[in-house]
Amino acid sequence: MAYLSMGEAHRRITEYLNRFSDSVSSQDGVSLKSLLALSSNSPNLLALADSLNIFQDANRLIRQSDRYSQFGEMLVNFFRALQCYRLGNLVDAYQAFEKFSNAFTQEFRSWDSAWALEALYVVAYEIRIIAERADRELASNGKSPEKLKGAGSFLMKVFGVLAGKGPKRVGALYVTCQLFKIYFKLGTVHLCRSVIRSIETARIFDFEEFPKRDRVTYMYYTGRLEVFNENFPAADQKLSYALMHCNPRRESNIRMILKYLIPVKLSMGILPTKSLLEKYNLFEYENVLQALKRGDPRLLRHALQEHEDQFLRSGVYLVLEKLELQVYQRLVKKIYFIQRQKDPNKAHQIKLEVIVKALQWLEVDMDIDEVECIMAILINKSLVKGYFAHKSKVAVVSKQDPFPRLNGKPVGS
Repeated sequence: MAYLSMGEAHRRITEYLNRFSDSVSSQDGVSLKSLLALSSNSPNLLALADSLNIFQDANRLIRQSDRYSQFGEMLVNFFRALQCYRLGNLVDAYQAFEKFSNAFTQEFRSWDSAWALEALYVVAYEIRIIAERADRELASNGKSPEKLKGAGSFLMKVFGVLAGKGPKRVGALYVTCQLFKIYFKLGTVHLCRSVIRSIETARIFDFEEFPKRDRVTYMYYTGRLEVFNENFPAADQKLSYALMHCNPRRESNIRMILKYLIPVKLSMGILPTKSLLEKYNLFEYENVLQALKRGDPRLLRHALQEHEDQFLRSGVYLVLEKLELQVYQRLVKKIYFIQRQKDPNKAHQIKLEVIVKALQWLEVDMDIDEVECIMAILINKSLVKGYFAHKSKVAVVSKQDPFPRLNGKPVGS
């Protein structure tokens, strides 16, 4: 840091206070939000933080001026948070920023119009980010991380402020998305339900009124929830909405959506193109796709094992594991077509020992009883149309449409 005189520090602090006051009095939300982005490392805020560490009497400056004193609780706590953040004291920074955020929310509540919504968005974002970093500091010191949970409680209060009638209600979805990020981070996704009910059942909300950015984020997280609940038609609808409305230039966001949409589509019998996987660097699904096309259970298991950590972290491992039935269906279908070429009259009679040999060729060790069990499941799940002759160890498949397509419906639905 370059040398900073007391006079220059005083000037910078006064300049910030004037800009803050002017933004509020003129209801300039765009200017106000830039003054509150604490974690942005903007040159102006960094310079202000350095000035506060030199000029130690900023609080008196605020309280002695009628122009600033009306915002005293906000400004004093924001300055404190900024100083602590600049010095790397993240827990103290969070505590001060939470006090500032509560004071700001009280002021926001009293303002008639929604002019400060963008500034409130910054506050909601910042409290989550600072809480995450404070929790990392606590954990590194052997203490229990608790600030992110506190940020969630604060944002629920903000949601309550926004979830009424009037122009401020369009901000509710942004705060909801910040809450989702907190709940997913903490592993408390069940807490999403109460917020979702408020958004989806309250008559005061028209979903299409919300900003597109927030609608996409909301559908992404609610789609992920449906994946966890194995409600694949709902997951498909929500994630497809997010993909359709996502900014095409935001390739990283499209990739995040596809990480969940692809397993959902696969479970419904819809395969992505290889070019799609290549474009968005989703090569972890390449062997999964090949296994489904070839009817190769060994390749599917290899793909799951190779990317196990990644799939588990994403929460899609179990979805992909259940694709094994589709892989077996594809294998039996291949055997059926080979038999039909050799002897069309007997193509519908598939001996289990033939399936066993095919699996052995794929280096999958399975006896005839295990194959019989798999065939029974395939028939039960309507992946194969036919019946099973137990004594002769033969699966007799229908002569008409023996291997029904899923047609966008999950297996067994």
